Amino acid sequence: MRDADAKMLSTLIGAVGTDRLGACIDTALRSTLAFEMSCGYLFRFNQSPLLIHNGYNRSVPENTLCAYLRGGYLLDPFYVACINDHPAGVWRMSDLAPDCFFSSGFAISPDLHPCVSSEHGTQIEEIGFIVPVQPRVAVVYSLMRTLRHGAFLSSEIKALETLAPVISALLELHCRLRHSDFYSSAQNSDARSEDAFVHILQGQLTETQRYIAKLILQGHSNHSIAAVLNISEGTVKVHKHNIYQRLDISTNAELFRLFIGYLTGPASATLVG
Repeated sequence: MRDADAKMLSTLIGAVGTDRLGACIDTALRSTLAFEMSCGYLFRFNQSPLLIHNGYNRSVPENTLCAYLRGGYLLDPFYVACINDHPAGVWRMSDLAPDCFFSSGFAISPDLHPCVSSEHGTQIEEIGFIVPVQPRVAVVYSLMRTLRHGAFLSSEIKALETLAPVISALLELHCRLRHSDFYSSAQNSDARSEDAFVHILQGQLTETQRYIAKLILQGHSNHSIAAVLNISEGTVKVHKHNIYQRLDISTNAELFRLFIGYLTGPASATLVG
C-alpha cells in the first residue's frame, strides 16, 4: 500500500461516526473519477429516509429536498431497490429504473427530484453504492456527473467496484454507530405499499389499485406492471381505468400532479415519517 493510500484510509476510518465521513469519501473517490455532486441516504421501508451526506453543493433548493424526503423518494429507483433487498454493489440508476422511468413525472420534475432541481437539470447521470444493512434497510451513496462531461465509463465503474468493499464497510459501521436507532425497530413486513401512499392517494383505492398507482408513478409501463403482478396487460388497463375513475383523473400526468400536490402543499406536513 502506498503512503498516500494509507493516509487516506486512516482519514476515512477516523471520520466514521462523524459528520465528516461523506466529505472524506468524496475526497477519496475524486482521486479515481470526476463528479459534480454526491449524496448519501439511509433508506428503510415505510419510513422517510435519512440524509446522511449532503454533497449537492448548495445547488438543490431546500423545498425540493424537503419534498423528496417527504415522499418523492418513494419513486427513486435506488429506494425501490433497497426496500426490495437488491444485491449490494455499484449500480447505475439506469440499470435499476423501470422501463418508462426517464419519461416519468419524477425523472423530469424539479419540484421532487434533487438532481433535476439543480442547475444541471435532467442532463446528469447517477451511480450509487448500495449497502444493505438488514432486510428492507440499506444505505445508498450516490455520485452524479453532468452529461456534458460524459457518462461514467465502464472502467470508472470497475474502479468503484474495486473500492466497494471498503466504502461499504465504512458506511455500514457508520450507520451502526450513528443511526442504529433509525432501523433497529424495523420489522419484517409483507406490505407492498407504504403508508404515505394511503395519504397521498386519499385512501380512495383498494390495496391492489394503490400498488398499481405506485408502479405507474415509479415509471412502469403497462407491460412492466403486468410482468410485476403476473397479470395480463388488459387487466392492467382495467385497473388503471378504475384508478382514474376513483381519483377523478384521466391520465398518468394527472396522477403525478396529484402526488406532487400532496407533497408540496399544506397537507405534506402530515406525511413526514
